[in-house]
Formats: sequence, C-alpha cells, structure tokens
Amino acid sequence: MIKLMTTIVLVLLLPLVSYAGVPMDTVKTGVNKVLSVAGDPALKDEAAKKSKEEKIRAIIGEFFDFSVLSRLTLGKNWKEFKPDQQKEFVGLYRTLLEDVYLGRILEYSDEKVEFAKETMLSETKAEIHTKILAKSAEIPINYRMVLQNGEWKVYDVIIEGVSMVKNYRSQFQQLLAKGSPADLLKTLREKVNKA
Repeated sequence: MIKLMTTIVLVLLLPLVSYAGVPMDTVKTGVNKVLSVAGDPALKDEAAKKSKEEKIRAIIGEFFDFSVLSRLTLGKNWKEFKPDQQKEFVGLYRTLLEDVYLGRILEYSDEKVEFAKETMLSETKAEIHTKILAKSAEIPINYRMVLQNGEWKVYDVIIEGVSMVKNYRSQFQQLLAKGSPADLLKTLREKVNKA
C-alpha cells in the first residue's frame, strides 16, 4: 500500500499542458513545467513552501479535467447527486487528491521520466505510456487523456496497472452503499478540513 501511495504521489509530478497538439508532446512539456517548479532552488526553503504548493496546485488544476475524473469515479452514482452536490463533489475530490499527494510532491528528489509511447484510443482520446526511473525501481504510469475544446487533459492515471479512477470508485461505492450522496460529501468535507 505504501509503495502504491508513493507511486501515486509521483504521478502528480507529471501533469499535462493543455494545448492542442500531439498528446506525447503535451506530456513532455507538462513534465518539464512541473519538474522546473519542483526543482526550483528559489523554492527549496521552508518559507517558499506555500508558494511552491500554490504553483503545483495551479498546474494540477490546469491540466487535469476534474469534472470528467469525478463523473468517471462516481460512475452510475453520479446521477444520484443533485447538480449542486456534483459541483461540491468535484471541488472536494480535487482538494482531497491535491492534499493527499502534495506533501510528497514537495519532496521531489530528481527522479527521471522516460516517455515510452503514445496510443491513440480514438480521435479525442489518447493514452501516454511513461516510466518514472526512481533509484530503486521503474514505475510505469499511463495517462489517459481527452481532447476537449482544443485542449488535452488528463481524465485517469494508471499506475502499475491500477487505475486511479477505479481505485477511488471502489472506495466511494462502499461509502455510498451505506449512505447517501450527502453522507459522502460530509465525509469528504471532514477529510479535506483535517488536511
């Protein structure tokens, strides 16, 4: 579990830039942008931590499509949420993901990234295969992307064969099997406020 969490943390180091173009080029550009922020000497000390967090949150928000990610994560349960609950869920889910992994992102330690291949799933969907070359292992990470309004954005991340969407869907389905959308939102609020 710790290995999986560490791997997921590294995923958020690799967001994608949102310009129309070849998905692989989008990934490469996005990786360079994040690595630049993560390795910026001016943002290394404790006083600059908040600034670095804000920059990384902005990058994540710019390159991930949290609306699509949220709908896919909730699956059939999405329709059980009222429009205002859906909107709140998207915001809470985004904050939860950022909060869970942000601390680890800030511990960036010069991992290298290998860009393996690009697979077009359709005209508007692609999967980019990458590997993080850590000191002790190679970690395969695939990004599923969607082209919307001329921008490529991430809608799922697959780490060592485990889909982020499916992983969270399973957790949320268990909560929803015992309670209502309002109960799930309350649980997410509590988690976000503790972070």
